[in-house]
Amino acid sequence: MEYIKIFFINTAMLITLAYLANLLFKHTISRSSERTKQAAWVVMAIFAGWLSTFFGYRLDDNVIFDLRFVPLIISTIAYPQSLLLILIGVSTGLMRFAFGITTAAAAGMLNLSILGFICAALSPWIRRSPVSMIAKGLVVVLAVNFFNAVNISIFGVIPFYEYVSEIMPITFPAGIALSILFALIARDFHLEHKRMQQIEQVNALLSEQAAELQKNKIVLEERAKQLMLASQYKSEFLANMSHELRTPLNGIINLSELIAEHDDSVTREELQAYGSLIHRSGEELLQLINDILDLSKVEAGKLEIVSEEVNVSEVPALLFQQFDVIAKQRGLGFTIQLEEDLPETLVSDPQRVQQILRNLLSNAFKFTHRGGVSLTIRREQRRQGGREASWIVWEVKDTGIGIPKDKHLSIFEAFQQADGTISRQYGGTGLGLSISRDLARLIGGFITLQSQEGEGSAFSLYLPLTGSDQGIKTPI
Repeated sequence: MEYIKIFFINTAMLITLAYLANLLFKHTISRSSERTKQAAWVVMAIFAGWLSTFFGYRLDDNVIFDLRFVPLIISTIAYPQSLLLILIGVSTGLMRFAFGITTAAAAGMLNLSILGFICAALSPWIRRSPVSMIAKGLVVVLAVNFFNAVNISIFGVIPFYEYVSEIMPITFPAGIALSILFALIARDFHLEHKRMQQIEQVNALLSEQAAELQKNKIVLEERAKQLMLASQYKSEFLANMSHELRTPLNGIINLSELIAEHDDSVTREELQAYGSLIHRSGEELLQLINDILDLSKVEAGKLEIVSEEVNVSEVPALLFQQFDVIAKQRGLGFTIQLEEDLPETLVSDPQRVQQILRNLLSNAFKFTHRGGVSLTIRREQRRQGGREASWIVWEVKDTGIGIPKDKHLSIFEAFQQADGTISRQYGGTGLGLSISRDLARLIGGFITLQSQEGEGSAFSLYLPLTGSDQGIKTPI
């Protein structure tokens, strides 16, 4: 009965150690890396074997009976890795020498080392076998207890007959029963730890989902604000558009009515003046409609781009003829400068290049009250898209009202201008810059802006020099 009593004492100590180790693992080691967890497990298993020996039953001064092989059983089930199990077995065996260097200690060291290798041999089967964990645990318990008894009977210092007839009939079934009991208790600890890990994972997942929902909420709120702004801009656009359309239409209707009802008192000069006003109003109306059509084509991806040679000196000459009259009417200066080292031609869409420059020059004259407007064409090396390339730069510079820095991006959006009152004061739909930016992209270029409020603006159209740099697509 002394064997069973001391085995129960061993079991109580191991359960206490397992509980304390579980608390330590839960609150500290569980947050460590997998390598740290394995190292901590090895240390605890070896310590548990030493503790079992410390409270073991001493048959005499040298022989100690205990459950030091139980931590090896639990390790085989929890961490079925060959090298780790061999390390635990050999190290637990070496701890036997802490109670004296004797023949019995050497036999105990040899016994635990052999058990470590046996558990290492079982580990591949435990990892790969489809049978239940309970069945695997039972096989490990039976195997370790059986070979423990065989090792003691062969290598032990107790006579073979005495051990087999008097000691093993008590220690073998007691060892199996207590090993199973401790394995079940350890399994409960393991399941509890697994549940805690699952709860932590669920909590972490919920936290991530909550953070993601918060981000999505912020994004949705931002999009709602953008939609409100877009709705506001479009409402302003429709109000401005109705005014812009109504003005030339009223002019056409009223003047054509005067012409239709004229009598002999109306002179030929007056009729010519009426006709010129009707023509100008029709051109304004056509320009508005063209802007709207261009914008809709760009947004729908239906705008066709033609790739052909553009005469670099011919484009500014045509623009000068058109805007020199406007400059003289407004009392503004207008200069065009072509710097040296320019090529004669570049490959692009001449219609779209002129359309962009007309939009930029129209804006420059519209918002300039004194001083003047200049168009400078130059060559520039610039890094774009991660590589150095040669560009033709068409810079439209004015001495007008300028644009605040916080509006430099928004003015390129459709239906937007630097200030909501600008359309009412200066006219226009706010589509010119948006269309110009999109057209520049379609012909392989881009537009930059440098401006300060009250100090004028400088819009620069960059076009690639070589056809390979343009990336022109026809149609898009």
